[in-house]
Amino acid sequence: MNLLSLSIFLPLAGALLVVGIGKQRLAMAIGLAVACLELLLTLAVLWQFNPEDSGFQLLEQYPWMPSLNAEFFLGVDGISVLFLPMTALLTLLAIVASWYAVASFNRLHLALLLLLEAMTIGVFSALDMLLFLVFWQLTLPPIFFLIGLWGVGAKRRHAAIKYTLFMLFGGVPLLFAIVLLAINHANQINGSLPQDLSFSLPILLQTALPDNLQNLIFLLLLLGFAVKAPLVPLHSWLPSTALEAPTQLVALLLGLKLGIYGIIRFAMPLAPSAAVEFNWLLGILGAITLMYGALIALQQTNLRRLLAFASISHAGLVVIGIAALNMQGIQGAIFQLLNFTIIAGSLMLIAGFLHQRLGSTELQHLGGLAKTMPKLTAFFFLFVAASIGIPGSNGFPAELLLVLGALLGHPSLGITALAGAVLAAAYMLSYSRRAFFGPITCPANQQASDLLPREIALLTIPALLVLVLGLWPNGVLSINKTSTEAWLARLLEQPSMKGEELVELQGMPASN
Repeated sequence: MNLLSLSIFLPLAGALLVVGIGKQRLAMAIGLAVACLELLLTLAVLWQFNPEDSGFQLLEQYPWMPSLNAEFFLGVDGISVLFLPMTALLTLLAIVASWYAVASFNRLHLALLLLLEAMTIGVFSALDMLLFLVFWQLTLPPIFFLIGLWGVGAKRRHAAIKYTLFMLFGGVPLLFAIVLLAINHANQINGSLPQDLSFSLPILLQTALPDNLQNLIFLLLLLGFAVKAPLVPLHSWLPSTALEAPTQLVALLLGLKLGIYGIIRFAMPLAPSAAVEFNWLLGILGAITLMYGALIALQQTNLRRLLAFASISHAGLVVIGIAALNMQGIQGAIFQLLNFTIIAGSLMLIAGFLHQRLGSTELQHLGGLAKTMPKLTAFFFLFVAASIGIPGSNGFPAELLLVLGALLGHPSLGITALAGAVLAAAYMLSYSRRAFFGPITCPANQQASDLLPREIALLTIPALLVLVLGLWPNGVLSINKTSTEAWLARLLEQPSMKGEELVELQGMPASN
């Protein structure tokens, strides 16, 4: 049924319809219907997926640029398939949250959100490296205009330009790495250029890559994806964007960690020997990012900046899990990436609701909100509990796997992960106590209205997912188990590795 291409072109067609229809109410209704249909379509992709098969499924392959052997090549595996419905869900939530918050150019705003959704689905399903890069770069225009036109801060245009420049910088090493991979394929089969170039991920995974070239390609891919993740010191675009951009867009940026997905999907398996050799670098970058983000978050008085630095810190924790190179670490990393969609996205949407009502998310304008907004407070604390990994929430199994994986792979990183979890509880609970409890010091808070029925319905969906995935984590783990085993085997079964190194990376004593 070409479900993957439909998942890309449906929101794209919806964006064109929303812009082209002159009647605003009809256009908005069509946009919302398209977002709902997109969610159903991505759930159909998940329904068709066979978790017992570790390879790519639902493949679609069409000629695109024959002179370069580039194809419109789509497919999913256990690592990527869950990101499609999560992207569709978060986009739908962002559309509903912004329904009455956008004062001008409503149709264009909705069209840009649908365009961003289409490109993001393309990133998660592209199996042609050149096609992936096209989708990757095409996420920039909608984000640029969403920040510049509907941002809530005085420096929104500066934030839009800063974000775009960072992403363009990150795209350069990605392009170089992709070209080197394609040329290496032609060289390995003694072919000619450009006739024997290949950008197909399955083919490139089977193409031999010299060790010196592996190191270069891994570092190039890591640099490009680290900008988007973001990892310290390439993170400064996120706090400024979180403060200046519309909260529904920030929810998408915090919830959809495309950079870390790129590290898992491309950087590690395409250069497996280099990934093993430089896993210490990944671990150090993850630890620095984890601790830096947490320590800076402790000092924040603005909820949006706090959530931005919390997201940076959690990205570091995920990278630590990847660097562990064991099943616990990689499954915990994927689980936590999916959790970002639910937890970080929902917390940022709540920050948007507060900003709409009070005009600010600074602590000096808050206080005593639990008295006037009990429903919003209840949802906020549920997502905070999930964010810090309270048992019963979806954050608990993900963080448990990450910490266990880190302890088994690198005990020092495991201790760092535990310290990061403690700091996460400190900054989230400290801000929550000051913002939601205590006396009401700002008169505007006394008249603030609680969540509307539409907003309650919006937050109920991720709230249920927090509880369902927390009590039944195997629903996620069983889907990606086979694919993550194959992913890990590709990295650990390297001819250059000795047996002692293999068992050590797998988190087992060498004597076993």
